[in-house]
Amino acid sequence: MWVVFLLLLLLLFMPLSVHAEDLGELSANPYNPDSTSNPYGAGSPFKPDGINNPFSPYGSPFSNQSATNPFATDAPRLYDQQGNYRGKLSANPYDPDSTSNPYGRYGSPFSPDSIKNPYGAGSPYSPSSPANPYGRGLRIEGR
Repeated sequence: MWVVFLLLLLLLFMPLSVHAEDLGELSANPYNPDSTSNPYGAGSPFKPDGINNPFSPYGSPFSNQSATNPFATDAPRLYDQQGNYRGKLSANPYDPDSTSNPYGRYGSPFSPDSIKNPYGAGSPYSPSSPANPYGRGLRIEGR
């Protein structure tokens, strides 16, 4: 009886959702402080959780959560300004959701959902495109 009570009490105080870590925005805009192209903002090589920091979990070539590890399976995820999922920011060419998979939905230059398609999600004229030097880009979330 006490075990059931303790388990219910434990479930009551456990967090119900896992919050994602905001890693900035994948953007070509060097003036946006949240852009990974801003060397003094989110693109700084000294940012503790930055994707440009080779010693952070998201920029290390050895971390499973890294955008630069070609074998990572838990890479940061990309979302546009409306909250639509745009794949994983990953160097893994075999992950189906990776932006580096040339045959996948988010890495193919022919897919409308890919940031590599200049006529689709990667259009330099779209405000949420990472290729637009004046836009916001895509939000990067880590775990």
